[in-house]
Amino acid sequence: MRHEISPEPILQVGLGFMASKALLTAVELDLFSRLAEGPRTGGDLAEALGLHPRGAADFLDALVALGFLERSEDVYRNSPSADTYLDRRKATYVGGILEMANSRLYPFWGSLTEALRTGEPQNEHKHGGDVFDAIYRDEEGLEGFLHGMTGLSMGKALVIAERFPWADYRTVLDVGGAVGCLPVAVAQRHPHMSGGVFELPRVRPVFEKYVASFGLEDRLTFHGGDFFTDDLPGADVIVLGQILHGWGLEEKRLLLKKAYDALPDGGAVLVYDAIIDDGREENTFGLLASLNMLIETRAGFEYTAADGRAWMAEAGFRGSRIEPLTDGYSMLVGIK
Repeated sequence: MRHEISPEPILQVGLGFMASKALLTAVELDLFSRLAEGPRTGGDLAEALGLHPRGAADFLDALVALGFLERSEDVYRNSPSADTYLDRRKATYVGGILEMANSRLYPFWGSLTEALRTGEPQNEHKHGGDVFDAIYRDEEGLEGFLHGMTGLSMGKALVIAERFPWADYRTVLDVGGAVGCLPVAVAQRHPHMSGGVFELPRVRPVFEKYVASFGLEDRLTFHGGDFFTDDLPGADVIVLGQILHGWGLEEKRLLLKKAYDALPDGGAVLVYDAIIDDGREENTFGLLASLNMLIETRAGFEYTAADGRAWMAEAGFRGSRIEPLTDGYSMLVGIK
């Protein structure tokens, strides 16, 4: 019997932006935080969100069909996952990265063809601006970006706090660690651990506010600096989470060497990114994330485990291993 083929998978991918934008818009409207207060009718929601009657029902019911909302007759409520991860008042909120995807990445990806033809970023750089100036322009923008990074990192941080052998170490430093969600996750689960983050000085107030919300000020410390121009503070474990992918090959090698120099003998570097499988055909998210680096940076790219392990060996690490995390991410661990 001839194997039947269908255009359905092609159409699902090709038109996938529709579902994506529906979710991003719902986050922008803060729909899920409103429903976290309690179920509401479609009419109530439309009025509260300022939606025109023509599209309101289709919008809400599309979110039901996508699994983000539940409905009984005309009463809507959050799905369990949306209630946990898309209510901005909860510590588990991951919507920050979706807010950034909506305001920045969504329009930039419209220029992917130009990026592929020119090799040039398609973000603020395209018009003579600077991505970090745009993001860090004001306190609100900075805090939003940092919490977006926290949303992207939260799941990985919880897995790392669970799986890594922290009993063998006492201190951790998260380089470029934003508000410190990984050190917080580690400190919460392992009372013997202390440490902090190494970040640009302007991040300090947001870090201190976040850490204080967990009562961990006495165990987690902020270190201000620039990881290209300053030496890294010492720690038993140095984390480079979603850092290497943003830079070119020489910068990747430099950061691994700086981590090596800051570690004691027996210390560990822990790198996590959307690491691509060595065959470059399975981790779809990692390959798409590398295209995002094309759009967002001048030289950044995702890489394979084989690449990362080779760079670790060049830096002096005597052993390395790779472990899967979640959502297309993996961590590489190197031992000094």
